[in-house]
Amino acid sequence: MRRREFITLLGGAAAAWPLAARAQQTTMPVIGFLSSRSPGESENVVAAFRRGLAEGGFVEGQNVSIAFRWAEGRYERLPTLAADLVGLRVTVLFAAGGTPSALAAKAATSILPVVFAGVGDPLRAGLVASLNRPGGNVTGMSVLTTSLGAKRLEILNEMVSTPAGFAYLANPKNPVVEIELKETVEAANARGIKLHIIHASSVEELDAAFATIVTLRAGGVVVATEPFFDSQRDRLVALAMRHAVPGIYAWREYVAAGGLMSYGTSITDSYRQAAIYAGRILKGEKPADLPVLQPTKFELALNLKTAKALGLPVLPTLLARADEVIE
Repeated sequence: MRRREFITLLGGAAAAWPLAARAQQTTMPVIGFLSSRSPGESENVVAAFRRGLAEGGFVEGQNVSIAFRWAEGRYERLPTLAADLVGLRVTVLFAAGGTPSALAAKAATSILPVVFAGVGDPLRAGLVASLNRPGGNVTGMSVLTTSLGAKRLEILNEMVSTPAGFAYLANPKNPVVEIELKETVEAANARGIKLHIIHASSVEELDAAFATIVTLRAGGVVVATEPFFDSQRDRLVALAMRHAVPGIYAWREYVAAGGLMSYGTSITDSYRQAAIYAGRILKGEKPADLPVLQPTKFELALNLKTAKALGLPVLPTLLARADEVIE
């Protein structure tokens, strides 16, 4: 080969390489990550999501890309964010942050596969036709939170027995708020416990809600399973401590942040399991054939330091039942 021909060939290969690299990048599958929560407080669940993908052989930046969209507790933004991800032609739409984002994702597309995480009751929310055979383009991981509000009330009543009753903090803008609330109210009525329903859907309303709880002299607060509340986790815990209000929450992350108690499933495991489903769909499986996953373990977490600060004795029976104790 002549020297001039060799240089021309080498130059042509060098020019073609960036084009090949770009072509490879454009064929990399993209997961649209739609969350009703905020990026800062979601680091643990995003890490769990990436672990689940890795278990299926997918690593961000190597053989899969993730496009994040955050509503930051403002549910009215979810339809626009979902439409944006659909417009990007993502391969899988991952609905993070519970039922609000899952409903927005389902409404945005009937074609793209949708996988959800952290949804309380996907059947009653209308996300799937059945748990065993979801049908359509939606499946994911349920956390069964709608039936756990009553159990949290029972545990709080065991810790703090008071004739003044308790408060139940809910976000009226959550489209499925009535499902968990109904079961909690029924449990309160069955036990003869007075329950005050307090609504909050903004930061300002959270401050006002705790002022109301103090005025009512409620013995404590059951915080509903709520993505907006998750996005304000540190604020909620700080308000409870400032007003000396014992609180019980859905996730252990609240207890780690200084909250008194939590009872529920693992939210990080929900994201990990749902990410495994996303990986299986990337490999060719269909959402309609993947049954909705359900948790089998429920955990009670206690923060003894917070209990001491609130002047609350922890019953030995309750302590013995705790799966995690933070001292």
